[in-house]
Amino acid sequence: MLPTKPSLRLCAFFFAALLASCGGGDSGNVTPLPPPPVVAVTVQITAPGALDNVFTAGTPVAVRASAAVNGVAVADGTVVRFSTPSGTFSPVAPGSRTGVASTTLTSSATGPLQINATVAETDRAGTATQTIYQRPTPARMEILVPAYFYPSTRSAWNTLTTSAAANPLVTILAIMNPNDGIFTSADANFTRATTQFVAAGGKVLGYVYTGYGKGGRSIADIKLNIDRYLQLYGRERISGIFLDEMASEPQRLDFYREIYSYIKSLDPSLRVVGNPGMVPAAQYASVADTLVVFESTASDYQKFDPRPQNAWLYSYANQTQAMLAHNTASCAAMQTAMQAAATARNNAGLVYATDREYNFATDVGNPWSGLPAYWETMVSTVDAINRGATLPRC
Repeated sequence: MLPTKPSLRLCAFFFAALLASCGGGDSGNVTPLPPPPVVAVTVQITAPGALDNVFTAGTPVAVRASAAVNGVAVADGTVVRFSTPSGTFSPVAPGSRTGVASTTLTSSATGPLQINATVAETDRAGTATQTIYQRPTPARMEILVPAYFYPSTRSAWNTLTTSAAANPLVTILAIMNPNDGIFTSADANFTRATTQFVAAGGKVLGYVYTGYGKGGRSIADIKLNIDRYLQLYGRERISGIFLDEMASEPQRLDFYREIYSYIKSLDPSLRVVGNPGMVPAAQYASVADTLVVFESTASDYQKFDPRPQNAWLYSYANQTQAMLAHNTASCAAMQTAMQAAATARNNAGLVYATDREYNFATDVGNPWSGLPAYWETMVSTVDAINRGATLPRC
């Protein structure tokens, strides 16, 4: 009988064990590795951008959001849910592609509007929030002219009249200013000039300064100025009152509320334009039909931005807001200012620019002493912007 060979049996056993240790045998018995834990879900709203987030209410707004888990873009098809306090998204819960989901927002809300994007992944969720701004549908821009020049037989008042007749689709409002609004009798030249201007389609506002409501001018004196415009020049010529040197702080609101109420008691259709020359406290929207929220140089106007401190302006139509830009050196600069005024961001309904200069620091210059050299082109520019047409050449 041959002896047993234990070394062969040991080798066979060792070989089988080696195969098992290298993954051989039945792979169904191997437990798969668990997915990495979700540490963080990050969401970012990438459109609209922070610099381009003012729109006209009711206009579809493209919205995009990106999402990542642990710093890696979420898988295709991951749902991103969009929401807002006022408005609808279409689709409301789009799937992502390469980490990005897109939708369209439609909302009739005006003023600031918050939009949200949320992604839920296993036991974690991420949300991004962004504020956009929406203004009411704008009306056609009008031209507000500080016509602080005397209406002699060859004055710029004649030019205003010619422009009003030649451009019936552009409303031109001229602020007449006889002796800073303080007078006791009608001036025949003002009567003639305003009569011709109104007959050509223009509108006239009577100038009244208010001393910023600090007591330098009493309400009784201001009311007397208003009365004399209507009594001596007539409602047929006077379309409204321009309240200059208007305050901007809430403490003086009652002063202007009394003046506004008085004007409306004379004729509710009289237009009241108040000029704080800057964005006032939001309550001033109740004491004027239009506020001059900007009065400075054209270069400063390029920086004008109500967001976010004065976002209340976007709750009101463009006709409630005016801009007056001086030191607008060229026709091209004027057109740039007019185009900026028409944007949703600036939301200006009454506009004016002039190449005449004023230095605020030294109080030197009178930008309202005549019309700018590019006056006719400015009227044509406003008309073109209103019609969505190509701007005239300078």
